[in-house]
Amino acid sequence: MTRIPRRRPRALILLAAAGLLLAACSATDTTAETGRDGAAPDPGTGHLHGLGVDPADGAVYAAGHHGVFRLDGGTATRVADRYQDTMGFTVTGPATFLASGHPGPAESGTRPAHLGLIQSTDAGRTWQTLSAEGEADFHALENAGEVLYGFDSQSERVWASTDGGRKWAKRADVAALDLASHPDSATTVWAATGTGLSRSDDGARTFRPVPSSPGLVAVEEPEPGRLLALTADGRVVAGRDGRTWTEQGRLPAGSEGRVLTAVTSQRLLAADSGDVVYESVDGGRTWVLLHRPATGSDHS
Repeated sequence: MTRIPRRRPRALILLAAAGLLLAACSATDTTAETGRDGAAPDPGTGHLHGLGVDPADGAVYAAGHHGVFRLDGGTATRVADRYQDTMGFTVTGPATFLASGHPGPAESGTRPAHLGLIQSTDAGRTWQTLSAEGEADFHALENAGEVLYGFDSQSERVWASTDGGRKWAKRADVAALDLASHPDSATTVWAATGTGLSRSDDGARTFRPVPSSPGLVAVEEPEPGRLLALTADGRVVAGRDGRTWTEQGRLPAGSEGRVLTAVTSQRLLAADSGDVVYESVDGGRTWVLLHRPATGSDHS
């Protein structure tokens, strides 16, 4: 990681416990990158923050430290040559993405360091600011139907919006690496904390730790009351109440868990700490390689 965000001590403890480095980096670029030395080696995806599938065409996208990438045939193609540090990435509809992050090098010093919530309606080619520019740095975004939840790393609180992210209510203070909620039960929100799991039953106004939960780095609720989660050591586990879990499978040997997206309860996307991307179509029991960074790429 080339740039580490300033955090309060509790967040630093969380990151150490989870064995993760969350990239907040610097700024996101909402215009095409200009002024880069064309002869310079491409930095690759950098540290990956999110994965998703565009229902418009079934393409897999990865959001990373150096832009948004379309994954196809083992190749990661940077969308529109944008180098923004794209965080809290989620696909909300055909060609429609939400994200947060920081301006890329072309806009460094000309835009606020935190982009707030940004939206693309053309599969990442262009982005528009929806809210909280200069204030929020969402490291997790969860679309639960009529409610959008975001974990803001600056306030260390979960925010909630009922108008697609244009206006927000700041809710509970909770250490979160990832959030999960289902549209059929949007008042129930799960927060993976790296060392465990926390649960809210009041729309993220309050959270309480779930006893006996493993150290989860990512959590999903693809079906009402069905949880899928990823541990730091790469295990995929399934449960319902957050207390009892069954191991479904694990990422390939030596992979440490980082990112998990449940397209469905059976189709999963995952990225490990080396920014290698995998896909499973059997609920995490087996995995196939989608993308492996080139040797020497910046995985920070």
